[in-house]
Amino acid sequence: MTKMIFPENFVWGAATASYQIEGAVSEDGRGESVWDRFAHTPGKIKNGDTGDVACDHYHRYKQDVALMKEIGLSGYRFSLAWPRLFPKGTGRPNPKGVDFYNSLIDELLAAGIEPAITLNHWDLPQALQELGGWMKRDTIEFFLEYADFAFETFGDRVKKWITHNEPAVIAFNGYLFGDHAPGLKDPAAALRVAHNLLVSHGKTVARYRELGQEGEIGIAPNLVHVCPATDSPEDQVAARVYDGFQNRWFLDPVFRGAYPQDMLDLYTEMGIAPPIEAGDLEWLAQNPVDFLGINYYTRSIVKKAAGESLLNLGFEHVGSEDPQAAFTEMNWEIFPQGLYDVLVRVTRDYQAPCIYITENGAAFKDEICQDGVIIDEDRIDYLKAHFSAAHRALQDGVRLAGYYVWTLMDNFEWALGYTKRFGLFGVDNDTQERIWKKSAQWYRQVIKDHGVQG
Repeated sequence: MTKMIFPENFVWGAATASYQIEGAVSEDGRGESVWDRFAHTPGKIKNGDTGDVACDHYHRYKQDVALMKEIGLSGYRFSLAWPRLFPKGTGRPNPKGVDFYNSLIDELLAAGIEPAITLNHWDLPQALQELGGWMKRDTIEFFLEYADFAFETFGDRVKKWITHNEPAVIAFNGYLFGDHAPGLKDPAAALRVAHNLLVSHGKTVARYRELGQEGEIGIAPNLVHVCPATDSPEDQVAARVYDGFQNRWFLDPVFRGAYPQDMLDLYTEMGIAPPIEAGDLEWLAQNPVDFLGINYYTRSIVKKAAGESLLNLGFEHVGSEDPQAAFTEMNWEIFPQGLYDVLVRVTRDYQAPCIYITENGAAFKDEICQDGVIIDEDRIDYLKAHFSAAHRALQDGVRLAGYYVWTLMDNFEWALGYTKRFGLFGVDNDTQERIWKKSAQWYRQVIKDHGVQG
């Protein structure tokens, strides 16, 4: 047996998102978010679940930080709820919301855990959505005001910042497929939203630099390793288009200050390309990120589409034909090689200066409990395989600086409600009891050893 040792200053973390864990949606001046409205719309969320209570982290954050300390986390990635700080999205800040995040940050630092803040993890204030939301350029400036306040208020203690979590999900799931808030199905709107998110990212990075704070700032797209179903030219083209849709449409602007020309031409031909104003892409080109966050869960196998699809881009997804393939409860193929391939790809093609894995984890049934501990060997196997892939990428020259496991505890899994469990800790939704899982105990040992037994 060999041990995979990680660098001495490697960040071992866990990640969460505000709407998924905080609860207290109507307390202490918090405003409504698009996810509050979407979750309360009949038929949108499995079992009619909402994030009204979620994990009640708003009231139990000290207990949760104590669990993080007990595991030995060196970093904790969480998001600010924009409507908790600005109930209407703009205007005067909400003092109670500011107090909550100040207390959380101070509690983390006292426990020796470095906070990493995501500014936008999907919960746009509903008041701004009613003005057009991310479809309108005004929201870029509202986001900049909010980010500026966050930097000024928390930046003396917070040195890691992420502008947007998974902009592709915001744009495509929210405005193209309609299964996330705000639930639209408009291809042109989806691409306009994606563009406005990217412009807001560039402007926010510039603002952070203007403040002269000592810290680092990046973005966290969800990247997918794309494989053609066969070696046929048709499937190769389909895979290239899907890679452009999912990956390159977001990576190229962030690192090259331009959209991939093949995708821009395709969207223009379809009449759905976003309006690009003078100077938009310069914001991105002139304000490079300090790091790239990567959210990775699985690969996509793609072939030429047999019929029409929502975008009619000529691709469709197929399942793995590998008889040894295993899948999570999300029906996502467990494919750690894809993490290695993504890490190497962004290093080779984009010269990513520094990389954090900002999300990686898996949902499993988690039904067996022994001596008060949930036995989740499948999650341990999943994480071990992905840690191994990350370690191999490090050895091959990838500048990987940290790993934030998704997620700290079972929570509200968006449109799937509470039916899918990703946590290192279980949560009893009736009592809010936090329940240790064997994976949390295993992760504690990984952190203590600064490595994984191979």
